[in-house]
Amino acid sequence: MTAQILVEKKKLTKAPLELHYLGDRVLRQPAKRISKIDNEIRQLAREMLQTMYTEDGIGLAAPQVGVNKQLLVVDIQLDDPTTPPLVLINPAVTQASRDVCVIQEGCLSIPNVFLDVTRPEVIEVSYKDENGRPQKITASGLLARVIQHEIDHLNGVMFVDRVNNAIALNQELNKHGFSPQAVKPIAD
Repeated sequence: MTAQILVEKKKLTKAPLELHYLGDRVLRQPAKRISKIDNEIRQLAREMLQTMYTEDGIGLAAPQVGVNKQLLVVDIQLDDPTTPPLVLINPAVTQASRDVCVIQEGCLSIPNVFLDVTRPEVIEVSYKDENGRPQKITASGLLARVIQHEIDHLNGVMFVDRVNNAIALNQELNKHGFSPQAVKPIAD
């Protein structure tokens, strides 16, 4: 079992890292692979977790806090202090199921906007943990969705780029003060 990065699952008065929002260039740059996993990377993961918990998120990618590195943190069991969060360094989806599902997604970088996105139901992901050890997991359901959403961030893709309903997308973005021009649609 890997030594986990221990962070209390609680809201802080102020998140240690600043979130970036739709329209910010940093969210559109492909993140760089992490070649050396050291205390600096572990500290970044710790601060990302604290930021995610403070902002009521269940996943956060480094580009969302202005760091151009392939690092993401995920915790879909916020109410369970005994379940450690996942820290994925240089993650890659190695397999995805043909079965897809449509679920509403949201994003800390696009607050209050929730729209339907189609993604594979089950994925296999390889990554390195916070100690630099290679890991592989098979994820389904919410965990698979969150990991795919966060890996998209590492490639400069945001969930709104995957929304098929343009009318709903434009209405939601306008309603919450985001520019529909910031969306870069992905053709399936």
